[in-house]
Order: sequence, then C-alpha cells, then structure tokens
Amino acid sequence: MRVVFMGTPDFSVPVLEALAAAHEVVAVYSQPPRPAGRGKADRPSPVHQRALALGLNVRHPTSLRDAQAQAEFAALNADIAVVVAYGLILPQAVLDMPRHGCLNIHASLLPRWRGAAPIHRAIMAGDAETGICIMQMEAGLDTGPVLLRAATPIATNETTSDLHDRLSMMGADLIVEALARLPDLIATAQPDVGVTYAAKIDKAEARVQFDRPAAQVDRQIRGLSPFPGAWVMVGAERVKLLRSRAVDGVPGQVPGQVLGGFTIACSDGAIEVLEAQREGKRPMPASEVLRGLSLPPILA
Repeated sequence: MRVVFMGTPDFSVPVLEALAAAHEVVAVYSQPPRPAGRGKADRPSPVHQRALALGLNVRHPTSLRDAQAQAEFAALNADIAVVVAYGLILPQAVLDMPRHGCLNIHASLLPRWRGAAPIHRAIMAGDAETGICIMQMEAGLDTGPVLLRAATPIATNETTSDLHDRLSMMGADLIVEALARLPDLIATAQPDVGVTYAAKIDKAEARVQFDRPAAQVDRQIRGLSPFPGAWVMVGAERVKLLRSRAVDGVPGQVPGQVLGGFTIACSDGAIEVLEAQREGKRPMPASEVLRGLSLPPILA
C-alpha cells in the first residue's frame, strides 16, 4: 500500500520501521525541528531522524489547514495514512484524502484514556491492564471506531518508560496486521460508557506528597518516570524518584519520615525508592544515590 506516516516522538519510530519494511511509505510527516541541547540548535524529531536514515521523504508543515499543504498531501495519492503521536490536528479534508482514510495508533483500551497521556494515566490510576487500539480517525478527540485492539497487563513494578516501549512494539505489530487485513476489518464504534480522558501531565503533579497512601505515591513515582519525574526536596536540592515499590510501614510513623535507607513513610505503609536522580546527575540505584546524599529525618 501507499502509506503516509505521521508521527513525531520515540514512541512512533518502531511503527515507522515496521511500515517501511512492509509497504511503500510515500511521505513521512513530523513536527518541525525544535531547539534542543545546550546550544539550542534545531534538532529534528526522532521520527524525522529515522525517516532520513531510511531514505524517506520527510515533511514538517506547521499546519495542515492551508490550501497548499492540503494540495501537497492530496498529490501523494495515498492508500492510507497512519498517525501515531503526530502532534497536529488533521482537518476533515485531510482525513478524507487517503483511499482508506486515516488510522490512528492509540496507547490505551479505548474509550478509556482518550487524549494526550494515556500511558502515564493508566499507571497513575492503578489500572490492571492497558493496550493498543487501531482506530479510524474522525474529527473528535480519539472518538473514532476501533478496527483492532490488543490488551496487555500492567506489571506492579512497571514505569511509564517500560510500558511505553512495550506498547510501541505492540502498536507496530498491530498496524501491520491491520493493513494486511484491510478492507475486511469491521470498525466497531466506541461505547459511551467508560470514557475517560488522559489529560496532559502538568508539572505541578510531580511533587511527591507523602500524606497519601503508599500505593498512590508508588503509582505517582512510576507513572511519571522518566518524564517529568516525581520529585522531593532534599535540603535545597530537587531529587527525582524514578522507581519504587510499596512496603510495610512501622508503628507510630509520620508521613515523610525516613525509615532507613530510602524508605519513606506514607499515610499508610511506606514506599521504598529503588532508583533516583540527583540534579545534574544520571539516574542511579537508590543505594548509589545515598552514598553522596544524606536524607533528613523527615521529607516534606
């Protein structure tokens, strides 16, 4: 098939690679290069970089609403467009251009966790499972009918980074299956019951408050790892907590009390920090972090 691929971050790269191996990718659309690094030089997105390495035609318009951008898209004469974490809204005119429409790869079991941060939200909410949906795109936010879905359990120790990588590979496999089975797949409308929205992560959510149950704090730490990273203040230094597990507390504990090592009391039980990151340092096991960092008796 003649495929237009539209994606931007690391999550989208395995999908691009799978499609390029199985079909003719006639163009890759990605977000424009952004300033990054110490020098703030423009850096192409991960999808842009991988597409160039594969010898593919890359486009990065700032909008798909103007007539010229739409004419250039139409001229590709695509059989289908595959969209995964692209970052631009596709107007109806573009959605209607490919022969088989536009398919979106969404990292949740729709209609749960429509929106920007489904992986983070699934872990933070304590969901037992999540998955991938291949959805026929329409004008609404992740409201289109679903062609294929695959579920996977969320392990009790998984971070967003871990789950991100697993779901990315699942999405690559599932979209190849979906294209192989078109046009025989039957799209199933999403139910009205069970709709939830995965709002974009606000950095204000990242500070850890230990006056909550240990299970909630643990899910916050794992759900925000590695970005933006749940954090605590140790003296004047902000320390990111990247991996943890809920453990038993001790009688008479106070929320925030350091119980030994990097184990911290919560409103019930405690969390043991397994991996952390000091300012300007790489992520390290908690035991290594504590070699150069002294925790106060209470973490506020």
